[in-house]
Amino acid sequence: MYTTINEDGILNNYAAEPQIYYAEYPTIWEQRRYVLQGLFATLIVTTLVLVGLSVS
Repeated sequence: MYTTINEDGILNNYAAEPQIYYAEYPTIWEQRRYVLQGLFATLIVTTLVLVGLSVS
C-alpha cells in the first residue's frame, strides 16, 4: 500500500494498482455463445412482458 503524509500530518492511503492488460477479441465459438445468450435473454424478457400484459 502506498501512503503519503501532507503538511498537516494527514495520511492518505492508496490501493495497489493492478497490472494493465489488453482485452482480446472473442473467438468465433465465444461469439456464437454470446449470440445464444442474447437470444435466450430476449426470449425470457419477452415471455415475462407477455405474461405481465396477459395478467393485467
